[in-house]
Amino acid sequence: MKKLLLKIIDDYKKEIRTIEQSNLNDFSVVEKGISISRQYLQKLRICVRENEFGNPQEEITFFKNHKPYVYSRLKFYAKLYNFLINRPAGTIKSQQIFIDSEIKKLQESNRRHLDFIKYYREGSTVLDEFYFLRGKDKISLVSDTSHFYTDAEFSTSHDNAVAKIMAYDLLVNHYIQELEDLRNLSYGKPRKLNTLANGDRLSWTASKTDLIELIYALQASGAIKSGTAGIKEMAMACESIFDLNLGNVYRTFLEIRERKIDPTKFIDRLKSTLLQRMEETDG
Repeated sequence: MKKLLLKIIDDYKKEIRTIEQSNLNDFSVVEKGISISRQYLQKLRICVRENEFGNPQEEITFFKNHKPYVYSRLKFYAKLYNFLINRPAGTIKSQQIFIDSEIKKLQESNRRHLDFIKYYREGSTVLDEFYFLRGKDKISLVSDTSHFYTDAEFSTSHDNAVAKIMAYDLLVNHYIQELEDLRNLSYGKPRKLNTLANGDRLSWTASKTDLIELIYALQASGAIKSGTAGIKEMAMACESIFDLNLGNVYRTFLEIRERKIDPTKFIDRLKSTLLQRMEETDG
């Protein structure tokens, strides 16, 4: 059992590492992080269901360390997914205010569980048998009543609490880095990329949705930076070039993806008009 679990955890760490090293402001990267984490959490669930722990300490280690490692990443990417959808695309200041508010929400949530957070961060073990052994929980020690509705075969009273702490650390670190990036951006001077030689402005005259469809197509094809450029970076570049505000590109992409007819309407139009231009040139 121990070897089986460690193999699953090691495989997960290898797969999720590629996500962690990618651009986490890219909607598709975050989606993949959610998918991988869900798959491996299910693998752990099946392994625990079909096998037995060698001793109580193995079970404590699994529910205190191994399961929360995967579950916290699932929570992290799920929160990040929601963050990307709701993040404002306006001024640097408005984005900073939004991220600050997200950090405050996390801190407020943490304040409700300070006793256990202190227990976990100090590496205490005196209550581990009640916190991390199935069927050993004491109602007086349970602060999160949602535990009573969880799968008793694959959860203890506090493995979810550990996952929340780990996800909190991941989220706060990510938000702090985002704030640092925004501060650096605010010190830079925007380049005048949207002016032609005659002084006319280089304007985008199709719809903003069309431009977002093009951005995603370019990113998916690997045409820019071999596919490593993030959607956020490409969208900001286009906003600078064409002097416009694309709004929430992630939310718009969800709308594009849900089209029942002509999901790649603008890309199809580009191909059609280019072929027409070629025919005219040949004539």
